[in-house]
Amino acid sequence: MKIIKTISFFFLAICTYAQNDVKYVNSQENIDSGYPFSEAVIVDNVVYLSGKVGRLPSGELIKGGIEAETLQTLKNIESVLKKINLTKEDIFKCTCMLVDIKDWPKMSKVYKNFFNRKNLPARSAFAGSGLALNAKIEIECLAKAK
Repeated sequence: MKIIKTISFFFLAICTYAQNDVKYVNSQENIDSGYPFSEAVIVDNVVYLSGKVGRLPSGELIKGGIEAETLQTLKNIESVLKKINLTKEDIFKCTCMLVDIKDWPKMSKVYKNFFNRKNLPARSAFAGSGLALNAKIEIECLAKAK
């Protein structure tokens, strides 16, 4: 019983620490849309960007297939980073979620060209059964804060 109380106290202490050092990043557009998440959250020096899809400023999903969606998704990520004075060079990890794993090679080509650097971010990619807004891809990232 004592061990369980100690572990619970330790977990509570970590949560309390995190809550005091969290900065939420949200545009008025994101707030007005009613989405149930922040665009990004900064804890210590790590920026956790929520998953983005290939939406245009009008709110519609870009047409043109996986290549167009991948590029628009990455531009949308770059837009959020810009709001907090960061660039794509600050990204160190991405998670790419695809509706169809057969799109992996085309997505990877656009992804690599977008970053256009020797040291690419670490990355995971997997396919699921569906994404929000009927998107073909969703990407979330981690970046270093300044």
